[in-house]
Amino acid sequence: MTELYNPRQNHLLDALLKSEYDRLFSGLELVKMPLGQVLYESGGQLKHVYFPLTSIISLLFVMENGASAEIAVVGNEGILGISLFMGGETTPSRAVVQSAGYGYKLKAQLIKDEFNRAGPVMRLLLRYTQALITQMAQTAVCNRHHTVEQQLCRWLLLSLDRLSSDELVMTQELISNMLGVRREGVTEAAGKLQRAGLINYNRGKINIIDRPGLERRVCECYQVVKNEFDRLLPSFHAIAR
Repeated sequence: MTELYNPRQNHLLDALLKSEYDRLFSGLELVKMPLGQVLYESGGQLKHVYFPLTSIISLLFVMENGASAEIAVVGNEGILGISLFMGGETTPSRAVVQSAGYGYKLKAQLIKDEFNRAGPVMRLLLRYTQALITQMAQTAVCNRHHTVEQQLCRWLLLSLDRLSSDELVMTQELISNMLGVRREGVTEAAGKLQRAGLINYNRGKINIIDRPGLERRVCECYQVVKNEFDRLLPSFHAIAR
């Protein structure tokens, strides 16, 4: 199984120097991440960080009445659990598997020890954290000012950037919970994209047919986030060195 899911399929792990990678390798544990699995609960003690390989994790803020909205997604480009090395042991968000797959988890103390070496790993993780904060801020702006259709396009494109295929397995209910909109709004937006020949949505599976078409319809929020990741993490190997 580990031969199929090499830790270096995660871009952050792949950016590490051999000495850094070797220090963490023995602590990495391959885990299956089924759709809808909750990895962190709001306010819960963080015992591990996660490095997704073929899965995508959604970070959600959940209100007292149960309503929720997504603030960011994490896939094979990054790490889940930045609170651990940013000075906190808990997080106010819930982490839910948005797209099923595999990843690696690492005990909290191991990532903190590596971060506290104040070397290349720390600089890499801080750059990634800044890019993630940009995604969170832009998501908040997008949810406030743009249409459900534009939000859905942004969400689809961000997800595609973190997958090796053009297919997403996702229910409308889960999409509506992530975008913080009514299910009827997702149905209408997905229907428009399907009628335009951009996607095919059937029984919880979304196949992207025309990515350039999605990019023409999406708001500027997607490109802002992409540009910031490209600026801060233009070459993972170069950054780590």
